[in-house]
Amino acid sequence: MRTRSQSRNLNRQQQQAPPAFVEPFNLEEPIENPDPPVVTMADNRTMAQLLEAPTEGYEDAIVVPEITADNFELKHGLLTLVQNKQFFGHDKEDPHAHIRYFNKITSTMKFPNVPSTSVKLMLFPFSLEGAARIWLEKEPPRSILTWDDLVSKFINKFFPPSKTTNLRNEITRFQQRFDETFYEAWDRFNDLLRACPHHGFSELHQLDTFYNALNSNDQDSLNSAAGGNFLDKMPRECLRIIESKSKVRNSRNKPVVAKVGTSTSTSGISPEVAALTTDVAELKDMMKTLILDKQKSQAPAPVKAVEEKCVTCGGAHSYRNCPATDGNVYRDNIQEYVSQAAVANFNQGNTGYRAPIANQI
Repeated sequence: MRTRSQSRNLNRQQQQAPPAFVEPFNLEEPIENPDPPVVTMADNRTMAQLLEAPTEGYEDAIVVPEITADNFELKHGLLTLVQNKQFFGHDKEDPHAHIRYFNKITSTMKFPNVPSTSVKLMLFPFSLEGAARIWLEKEPPRSILTWDDLVSKFINKFFPPSKTTNLRNEITRFQQRFDETFYEAWDRFNDLLRACPHHGFSELHQLDTFYNALNSNDQDSLNSAAGGNFLDKMPRECLRIIESKSKVRNSRNKPVVAKVGTSTSTSGISPEVAALTTDVAELKDMMKTLILDKQKSQAPAPVKAVEEKCVTCGGAHSYRNCPATDGNVYRDNIQEYVSQAAVANFNQGNTGYRAPIANQI
């Protein structure tokens, strides 16, 4: 039941509400259909045509940008240089070294109005073989658009994080070997750094690791070159001292080798010792040459054939075929020989000799 005040408020709200507007319906305007029916064409191919292998999907993974330069052509010599050092994808191969070599080769030739990255994208498949080539062929079509994309995928495939971890551990645990010179140790340490360019070690960490990996003699040599404690110097000064010392190949006392090659430095060896070592090496080479020449000149001695000779008559035939041994003549001759030998031994005082029985012949 409404009170008088409620009825008065309801009438006031109805008066304040705006009138509703109803849009007139136009019968002449057509009604649009948003989804027209799809008309399918009948497939009139035969069974043989439907079972044929598709010809799509043969696009390469690398997308080479269109080259608009006139008369552009890759020279055969450039392809040969690229194929001379191919990457196979073995565990011992370094993909970073392959990229550096490839960049060096492709940078030797410039083509007018042709970006160098386009040339690299065209040539890189020719630098792969074996497992590396199979990897590139399995990449999705048109999935590599730039040179940076190609390098990133190539490095991540053949230089996984586990390999990075192993190389970082080798760098951290580096130690100079027992029979290794200072130069050899420094060269091997740099090889590890180049094999993992993303190792993340600062120059200070590298110098500290190498210094602590050396034996006491080489550490003392670095301290002497630094005029005190080697680690008290600035990193750039320490690197300069190491580079200067590494230029002396024979920085440790090692046995004098028999032959001094042209590529081996003779620093630290007196001229008399170097000359004597060279003379000894030349003399050894001359002796080796003479021995080899003599062995080649000497022909093998001919093998003389064994001629048969009869022990009975001295003829050129076997004693079995001797005509003098017909019947029991051969047995009688042997028996006579044995009897004569027994008498001779008896006369000489050899009483222990017993003549064999004739039946044993």
